[in-house]
Amino acid sequence: MSRLMIAMFVSAGLGFAGSAMAQTPGANSTSPATSKQTYAMAKTAANAQYKLDQEACAALSGNARDICSAEAKGKDSTAKADAESVYENTPKARESARVAHAQAIHDVALEKCDDLAGNTKDVCVEEAKAGLVKGKANAKVDRVAADTNKDAALKQADARNDASEDK
Repeated sequence: MSRLMIAMFVSAGLGFAGSAMAQTPGANSTSPATSKQTYAMAKTAANAQYKLDQEACAALSGNARDICSAEAKGKDSTAKADAESVYENTPKARESARVAHAQAIHDVALEKCDDLAGNTKDVCVEEAKAGLVKGKANAKVDRVAADTNKDAALKQADARNDASEDK
């Protein structure tokens, strides 16, 4: 398959996947099979984009190539995690997607730190680790908050039903 065809496929796939991902959670009017198709198409588009990005990285050398490769891998993993998050539509899936984003940023930051030396490099690595810890913590807090909100909504619904029965 030529690069032009792959690029056309990727742009068409990302456009379709992006429009499906833009729908509000819970208001999905499509059938489960369509959602599964959208999910599969988003994963295929991510794989195709990853191949294109890796080909672009092949022209580079040294640490620039490593940085480019880490960016390509990060884009791939975040695109797949985002697609899975939209497909599953659960707090745990959204947390996993946010962790994938944090991990991708961390990996690229570590590669960029390789260009540095001495104390500057040590500080850079520690900042990258701190960013990862912060990203994971924020993702967990959001998941717990979503779970708590869901539990509260269920308790409210139960209370309303009990009140209706009592009336």
